[in-house]
Amino acid sequence: MLRIADIPIEDTFAEAFPMTAARLIVTAATPGWAETAGRTATGYAASVIGCDAEAGLERRLSPDETPDGRPGVSLLFFAFSRDALQKALVNRVGQCILTCATTACYNGLPVVKDKTIRIGGNLRFFGDGYQFSKKLEGRRCWRLPVMDGEFTCEDVFGTTKGVAGGNFLILGKTQAAALAAAEAAVAAISRVPGVILPFPGGVVRSGSKVGSRYKKLKASTNDAYCPTLRGITKSALPDGANAVYEIVLDGLDLPAVEEATRAGVRAACLPGVLGISAGNYGGKLGPFHLHLHKLLS
Repeated sequence: MLRIADIPIEDTFAEAFPMTAARLIVTAATPGWAETAGRTATGYAASVIGCDAEAGLERRLSPDETPDGRPGVSLLFFAFSRDALQKALVNRVGQCILTCATTACYNGLPVVKDKTIRIGGNLRFFGDGYQFSKKLEGRRCWRLPVMDGEFTCEDVFGTTKGVAGGNFLILGKTQAAALAAAEAAVAAISRVPGVILPFPGGVVRSGSKVGSRYKKLKASTNDAYCPTLRGITKSALPDGANAVYEIVLDGLDLPAVEEATRAGVRAACLPGVLGISAGNYGGKLGPFHLHLHKLLS
């Protein structure tokens, strides 16, 4: 049995799957307004089971890291196809970034022919004929008149094949102990570039399994890890475990997700944690298998 800080790490694997990803660079007059736009644009984007995309704030950017020399944030978005991603981003940029005071929006990935999505090129029609395009250091951007000046949005955005659904489970003696460990894991993962945690605060309380006794549902509660069901279902909980939190990761590539898993698991091994596990469906859900022992030993 592999142990970290005397906490057992189960010999299992997390199962992840490919998704199409985009990175948006959102800038504003102040860091506060950039973060407001970023938080709003990535809202209701926890899982593609019920959302149009999975999304999160990758990191905050200083003025020397952005195209227009203003403070900003980097956002990552994931969907099952370029078409689905474009639809989600046109809606989210149009409703949450275009509307937010002082903002601009730029592409944050390399542009590869036939692997792009059009964001500014679709939003330009809001300008009602008063919009115009301009190149900014070789980038074609659309400038739309708005009531505090102009909204600048890049015409096309690059995409890449990302990895979604990486995960691990934190099994704690108490809710407080498990949550403290989850928060420590989130803090460690937030320092790994190219990765987001799409769920609220980066922590999942309602871990799910594929399928349900109700035919219309694609997913349902992961009863094996629900402490209140220990006596009436086939429980996977060790003795003394009374709370479980799941950390779900999406990344721009597999190495980023692997590094984030290592960082998160190590940080989560705190007093009151009884074990670390991961969720998989026998290898049937996705082609990326993140074996905990291999990653951590």
